[in-house]
Amino acid sequence: MLDTQDAVAHLSGARNLDQLYGVLADVGMGPGWNKPEPSLWPSPRKTLVPAHWSYRIGKAALDAAAPLIGTDLAERRNLILANPAPGNSYATSRTLVAAYQMVKAGEVARSHRHTPNALRLVVDTAPRAYTIVQGKKIPMRPGDVLLTPNWLWHGHDNESDAAAYWIDFLDAPLVQLLEPMFLEYFPGGIEKTGEIDESSPMIFPIKTTMARLDAVTPAADGSRAIELGSPALDTIALHVLRLDRQKPTTALQTTASNIYAVIEGEGESDIDGETFAWERGDVLVAPAWRPHSHRASTTTAHLLRVTDEPALKHLGWLRSRAA
Repeated sequence: MLDTQDAVAHLSGARNLDQLYGVLADVGMGPGWNKPEPSLWPSPRKTLVPAHWSYRIGKAALDAAAPLIGTDLAERRNLILANPAPGNSYATSRTLVAAYQMVKAGEVARSHRHTPNALRLVVDTAPRAYTIVQGKKIPMRPGDVLLTPNWLWHGHDNESDAAAYWIDFLDAPLVQLLEPMFLEYFPGGIEKTGEIDESSPMIFPIKTTMARLDAVTPAADGSRAIELGSPALDTIALHVLRLDRQKPTTALQTTASNIYAVIEGEGESDIDGETFAWERGDVLVAPAWRPHSHRASTTTAHLLRVTDEPALKHLGWLRSRAA
């Protein structure tokens, strides 16, 4: 790196662009008129790709991992659903990550807190499986959605006689990008509590969700949708979709990222020209500005939509249209 005096002298002596570019490289500056690629473009690029993950495969993988890796060795026994785009190893969408997680019968996952917002969709549990949030046990029942917002203590305590499985969603990729990442471990491991909070604001019970959907007027395509929370978290909105069988939903194109998890049912999703068949517990991602639609196959199906819409809306970047 040239010092200031030498840099000024070399720049004064530059007689052609090659000489100028050489000096600029030495001082850590780049000519904005000669960038390798543009820094602005007319519409969102297709960087991350549509993708699908199978719960049946994920569950089998967690079962295989269970005797090999305990919660004493790993902060969480989970499987990251990393978008298969070249160069990516973590994020599911640009701002969100999803993961399958399992806690064995009689096992705990110690309490911690972190700046990323998080939530989970329960897939398979038996009675007496709990997430502990701020010192209160919240029952985990299949189809329920549980929240663990930014900087709240949370851990998992499976007092049942069966393994518990769920899907985690976090805005950790967004926090990594902006860099306000903090993680703290609860002193003593898991929060000890005997209080069970059935009416916690951190839970959206599946029974309530279904009752709300029953009361909604179907859209023109036959689907119904409700939002959980307004929004559920500062950076993440949650919607549950009810799909009528064999009727495709109106295709959506939006600058928001969308991850879909199958609460129940079977069907297919078309994401920017690719078709993915899905069943209960599966996860799909429709990255930003990828047109996508869904249809149930033989029975009514329910999808959880996890999206970064609140963050984009707050910044004035949210655009959506029927594709």
